[in-house]
Order: sequence, then C-alpha cells, then structure tokens
Amino acid sequence: MVPHLIAAEWLPFQGLDPFFQALFMITFLIVVAMFFWTIVLFFRGVRSTREMVHRDEVNPELFEWVFLVPALNEEVTIADSVSRLEALEIRRKRIVVINDGSDDRTAEILAERTDPDLYVVERKPPEARQGKAAALNFAFHEVTSRFKFNPETTIFCVVDADGRIAPDSLPFVAQHFMESEVGGVQTLVRIYNRHQVLTWFQDLEFSIYGHLFQAGRNKWGTAGMGGNGQYNRMDALISIDDRDPGPGEEAIVEGDPEPDVETDRVSRGPWRDRLTEDQDLGLRLLVAGWRCHHDNRATVEQQGLPGLRRLFRQRTRWSQGNLQAMGLIDDMVTSKLYFPARFEQVVYLMMPVWQMIVGASLIASIYLFFFEGISFFANASDWWWLYFLYLLGFGGTVLGSIAAKIEDRNILLGIIKGLLTGQIYAFYTWLLWPVLFRSSIRQFTSRDTWAKTSREQIHPAADS
Repeated sequence: MVPHLIAAEWLPFQGLDPFFQALFMITFLIVVAMFFWTIVLFFRGVRSTREMVHRDEVNPELFEWVFLVPALNEEVTIADSVSRLEALEIRRKRIVVINDGSDDRTAEILAERTDPDLYVVERKPPEARQGKAAALNFAFHEVTSRFKFNPETTIFCVVDADGRIAPDSLPFVAQHFMESEVGGVQTLVRIYNRHQVLTWFQDLEFSIYGHLFQAGRNKWGTAGMGGNGQYNRMDALISIDDRDPGPGEEAIVEGDPEPDVETDRVSRGPWRDRLTEDQDLGLRLLVAGWRCHHDNRATVEQQGLPGLRRLFRQRTRWSQGNLQAMGLIDDMVTSKLYFPARFEQVVYLMMPVWQMIVGASLIASIYLFFFEGISFFANASDWWWLYFLYLLGFGGTVLGSIAAKIEDRNILLGIIKGLLTGQIYAFYTWLLWPVLFRSSIRQFTSRDTWAKTSREQIHPAADS
C-alpha cells in the first residue's frame, strides 16, 4: 500500500470535488494507520524472535509427526520432496502422500519407494481432483481411522509436493506445541530457485511476511497459516472438523445444515473448499479458541515462479482467497479472542478493501494530473510533503526488508541491506497490485476455479 502520488493532494486539495477530497482523506488515514501498525509489528516481531532464541530446547520425539503431501501430477518434484521427508531424523513419523488422480508418473515413482514410514493414499475419480482441501480431508480421515494417534501429541504437517522441510525444523516447532493452547505453527517459506530477479523478489516477499507480519503477531497467538510448512495439532483439527458425525458421535459443529452425503464423503473435514484453504483453517482455529504461532527458525523451501504470467495467476488465486476469507469477519467479531487481537484480525481481513481504496486514489491522482491539470505541489514549500509521503510510502517496506535481512551477528549490515532492498521491493508490490482487480471480478462473478501451478525441472544449482 504505497501512496507514491496520491496523498500529495491532501493538503492543497481545497477546490477539488468533494468526492476526491473524501477519497484522498480516507486514503491518507489508511496509509498512516498502516504505517504505524507496521512499526508496532516490527518491534513485536524482533522481540518475539529474540525470545524464541532463548527458549529451552525440546525433543521432537515427544510428538508424533504426520506429513501430508497432496500430489496431482507431481512427477517432477515428488521424489525430491519425499526423499527429504524420509531423511528427517525423527523416529515417530508418517509420510502420507495423497495421489489425487495423477495421470503422469507420480504413482509409478511412489511405488518404487520402500520406506516403511511412507503411506500412499490413492484417490480415484470421481472423488479425485476436487481440490486441495478435499484431498487433505480425505487423507486426514483415512490415516486417523487407520492408525491410532494421541490427538494431543500428534502433529500434522502440510507439505507441498515441491516442499523441502529443513532438517532442523522439528525441534523449533516442538517448542511451540509444548504450550497446550497452541493449535497451529507456520514456518518460514523460502524460495530455493531464488537465482532470478522475479524469484528473488518472491523469496524476499515471503521473508518480509514472515519476519514482520507473522512474527509480529506471535504475542497474541494470531499468526496466519500458509499451507506449505504448516503444522497443526490433531486436537485442533478435530475441533474444526465439520464432517457428518457417525453413529454415537456428537456433532462437532452445531447448527450446520444437513450435509449432502456425496459432498460430505468427498470434501468435508478440517479444511474447507477455499482458494486459500490454509488461511481459512488458521482463522477458524482462532475463532475456536486456539493460538497460532510462527517460527522463522524453522523453514520450508519451495519453487518460485520465474514467469510473470504464472505469478499473476497464482497471486490472483491468493487474492481471491483473501476476499473469501472476509466471510469470516462476523465469526471473528463474535469470537472470544482477546479484544485487541480480534480487532487487529478484523482490520487485517479487511485488507483487500484498504488496498482497493489506495489503488483507486492512485488512479484518481493520475487522472487529475494528466486530464485536469492539477499540480501535485502548489509551491516550492510543498516539497517537505514529498519527504513525508516517502516515509509513508516506503517506510513500511523498508522496515519489512530490515526485519527480513537483519542478522544477530551483524545488525548494521542487515539494516543497510534492508534500506536498499526496501526501495525496489516497493515497486514489486505495485507490480502485483492489478491482481486485486482481477480477483475481485472473479469473486463477484462467482468464478472460483483455478489452474494448478506447473513445476520447473529440478537442477543441481537449485540446491545451493
């Protein structure tokens, strides 16, 4: 949300139409509020990271780990991902790959593996290819009915088929789950093919999100769930499982309409059919009373998208998922979450609205400049306003970049890197702004289908 050109009209906008005056005033207030919110998150995130470093080590063997790997035509990456999970030095683990109706060599590759910890769940048409949420729900019900788990000490982790869980992640994640009220832990996402300009930006984007917006929300236990590298306590997943109860079971979610048998069999469960089912699950955990944390020491790597077309398509889906998540605002408002945390979550869920207003103000400013001949500066003394706008426009991204680049051993170097990368990263954020317009059209026209992101061939250089 960078008002490079918009708010300059706010002080000298006397004489503009009331519509433009109101638009610029609202935008200015939004940007100022978000800027100060970013400052608060920055210091909260730094404190959270320092506190985690000083926590006592926890043996991950205290928990049982179940890795869920959805796979639809993943012959390019599935062997690499499963091999890395098999190499994790943990005794109590199960690797559950959901072959969701693949018609490439995915099934053949999985059949060649002999690790006793590997369990392949085969989904056939018509149940197959009903979305990631349906695949995860099917696997969750399958393994929890087949194997005996302790819901309090069993941790389910979602790993994308191109995911690479860092070998040292589990002890860090286990620290959080020692707190009984923690239902979810999201780990830092990195891009392992970050050797091109566009994929480098994506890696920086995830780092900023994790070090600033995620770590900054640890204090209140409201960090978001991001899918890949997402860990959830089995007890927490059961508490939001919306499937039709069997004989002798009590309904988990009261007041639900009578479910359709076919729909229930295919897609009901902890995950819901949303374009960002991970975000939706995390929000419902918060509503149900669980805490969600984020840990930047634990990481998962995935492929970045080197082409703009595929990146726009992926981000359009994410943006539309954010719009769908706004349907949970009422539940969040009436939840028992700590009031400041609840307020923050509602404001965050409204982010697409704030982004639309800022974007509309930018377009309005350009229109007034080129077609109405309205100058951005009434006189030379208005240049101080430009500096103020720079602080508002770039301050948040610079803070995020510093948070992502800061290093305990060389804080000064981290600050310098953050200051430099923050300048160009701000333009990357505007590059992706048009996806909000496209996703809004898709949402208003009830178009919620999406194309699976294709994978890049894995090269030795990707491991460096």
